[in-house]
Amino acid sequence: MTPPTQPTAAADPATDIAWLLPRHARSVGRARALFRSWAEELRLPGETVETAALLLSELMTNAVWHGRVAGREVEARCRVVDAKTLRVEVSDACNALPVVREAGSDDESGRGLALVAALASAWDAEPRPYGIGKTVWCELPLPGGC
Repeated sequence: MTPPTQPTAAADPATDIAWLLPRHARSVGRARALFRSWAEELRLPGETVETAALLLSELMTNAVWHGRVAGREVEARCRVVDAKTLRVEVSDACNALPVVREAGSDDESGRGLALVAALASAWDAEPRPYGIGKTVWCELPLPGGC
């Protein structure tokens, strides 16, 4: 098992980084902190970083609460694509693909994917290529390229 504070293998650590984190509520804040540190090193635009951190939190929260497969980890991955796009991915071991819900005014949850859909330039979910689980991703434009 990879320690939760160490990045997992990525294509180019300068612009592509991933972390394996326990499927635990504390991992949401940890992923956000790791992302902010990486984004600061890359000097990504502040507004994009704030939006991406929010969307990463939403995707991580969904993976922690709905990816209920005992003993599994959640992978958070962030990468700059073609110097124009920031892509945020969260993978978990649950095969069920997420669905955007319409939360009522009294509902305490159910707005996360609607928020992702509203703030991201693109988002989707797909089964992992090797069978177990899924990856949910979203993209944000990087002003002026990175």
